[in-house]
This record gives sequence, structure tokens and C-alpha cells, in this order.
Amino acid sequence: MARYVSFEELECWQKCCKVRLWTQAFIQKSIDPKDFDMVQNLRRAARSTTRNIAEEFGRFHYKENIQFCRISRGSLFEIKDDLITCLDEKKISEEEIEKGKKLVDNVIYSLNGYIKYLRS
Repeated sequence: MARYVSFEELECWQKCCKVRLWTQAFIQKSIDPKDFDMVQNLRRAARSTTRNIAEEFGRFHYKENIQFCRISRGSLFEIKDDLITCLDEKKISEEEIEKGKKLVDNVIYSLNGYIKYLRS
């Protein structure tokens, strides 16, 4: 089993960073700043993905680690829901939402693998 020295080494954290950066670019490109609720929720959820993995890394017990990973995973699903809402409200194209959903799904898969690692 691998021993990680920093949360920055975790593949799931690195992938969450990509989602966070993609989300920020998406907000700037596609969301009207006047849509304060959508902007703030997307930004908060994207930041939550990396923050929770970083926080879990500092915890002692693996069950706490897993719980913070679950919170991060929940934020990823929240981003997917916001993207679907943007599609429904004609703020995003079908092509763009597929890019975002694929990116998020890839991170969820990675995070599930890390949770499995923590359980073993």
C-alpha cells in the first residue's frame, strides 16, 4: 500500500483541482454574474471538493477520512446538478455539459477508488 506524505499527492485531489479550475472558467464564460446564486453555489461546491480531501488528510482515523471524502463526492454531484440546471436554463450547450459531466464522473470514480483504499 502506498504511503502519502501530502494530500497534494493524491490523484483524486489533483483531479478535483481540475474540476475546480474548469468550474471557475465555466462560471466566467457562461454564467451571468447577476445570477449570484448559481455563481456562488458552483464556486462553493468546486472549492469544497479539494478542501474536504485536504481536511480529511489531516484527520487521524480512517472513518473520518472516508466521511470527508463522501462530503467531497457530494459536492461533485452538486456540481453535476448545477450543470444540468444550467442546461435547463439554456446557459450551457449540450456539448459543454457533457465535458463537465465527464470530468466530474472521472473524479467521482477516482474518489471512490481512494475510499476503497482507505477502507482496506
